Amino acid sequence: MGICISSESSAIHGAPEEARDENVLVFEATKVLSGLCSAYTKQGSKGLNQDAATLFQGYGTENAAFCGVFDGHGKNGHIVSKIVNSRLSPLILSQKKVHAKIDTVQKGDKINHVDTDEDNSSAPNTNCHEWKEAILDAFRVMEKELKLQENIDSTCSGTTAVVVIRQGEDLVIANLGDSRAILGTISDGEIIPIQLTTDMKPGLPREAERIRSCNGRVFALKEEPHIQRVWLPNENSPGLAMSRAFGDFMLKDHGIIAVPDISYRTLTSSDQFVVLASDGVWDVLSNKEVSSVVWEADTEKDAARAVVEAATAAWKQKYPSSKVDDCTVLCLFLHKKPQFLGN
Repeated sequence: MGICISSESSAIHGAPEEARDENVLVFEATKVLSGLCSAYTKQGSKGLNQDAATLFQGYGTENAAFCGVFDGHGKNGHIVSKIVNSRLSPLILSQKKVHAKIDTVQKGDKINHVDTDEDNSSAPNTNCHEWKEAILDAFRVMEKELKLQENIDSTCSGTTAVVVIRQGEDLVIANLGDSRAILGTISDGEIIPIQLTTDMKPGLPREAERIRSCNGRVFALKEEPHIQRVWLPNENSPGLAMSRAFGDFMLKDHGIIAVPDISYRTLTSSDQFVVLASDGVWDVLSNKEVSSVVWEADTEKDAARAVVEAATAAWKQKYPSSKVDDCTVLCLFLHKKPQFLGN
């Protein structure tokens, strides 16, 4: 069972058709899921909500779940994020089946593909290796599909993608851009956040090095010195604030890639939940703040909404003169929350 937040109409599978407010739709959709997950999105003040997200339980097998958040940018970003939201999860699953068959035939053989710059850890088992190869191939196919879209101009439009796949006690994490995933775990009786992804921004040394080696330029504008952006070799455009993304084909010859950073984690009994969110949340809330809000929510289905509301309030307090960004949150609980929490 799953939910799919659409950035175009904000309709969500499983939500009542007559409900039109996007926030109500997300809230209602959480009711059709098991109590161990929730999703919520809220449009900012910049225009259309360009975020999209999918949370799917029973992903291929009963003990697997797929979580994905996609944050569009540029003129057609809402369309790009919607396409990736609907296509990426089935693409990964279909590629997983292909690699499972290959590994059955070629046991013990290593299949070489494009590296992801730097593996954060070695795959704990063959199944995680198959997920990695499936993700790499699916991202490659997704990028090609976007480029071949005749009715959508993705020259200066694109989307981030942060994906977490849980199968049993294994997590496979793939990240493209500056949306983020964290894990909430118990340590000495306190909920502690563990960041599962690295924000792929131009200011990272390895990202800046790749971009500059392709004649792209990386620098911040005087009016926003804290935001490093990517520019064409001889033109002060488009000023992309991330180093990896689907789309943005104007910059694909200048260091912007659609190859995800992939990592693995084996869950323990102390691990409680996974949170994925677009950068509208992380721009104003720390990992610790997000994990605390999730853990203190009255119920699992209220957690995502509580984070979005906290982020919206933080935007108004920290940046009162700025336009609020779209905020989207997915929460996947690994265990049932203790009943006494939130009382």
